[in-house]
Amino acid sequence: MDIKSWRKSSRSGDSGQRIAVGRAVDLAAARDTRNRDGGMLVVDRGTFAAFLAAVKSGHL
Repeated sequence: MDIKSWRKSSRSGDSGQRIAVGRAVDLAAARDTRNRDGGMLVVDRGTFAAFLAAVKSGHL
């Protein structure tokens, strides 16, 4: 799996919680920037978009 374009999440802020998000052709991923070798959550992009929408709307 070749995840590209890792970037710090704009929602990470300065709270000490640092999440990076990345993408591949049909996948999206999230990982802890302080523990890059600790694994990542990988889902299809539609599922990730639905997750982000739920978080932003306060449903999660």
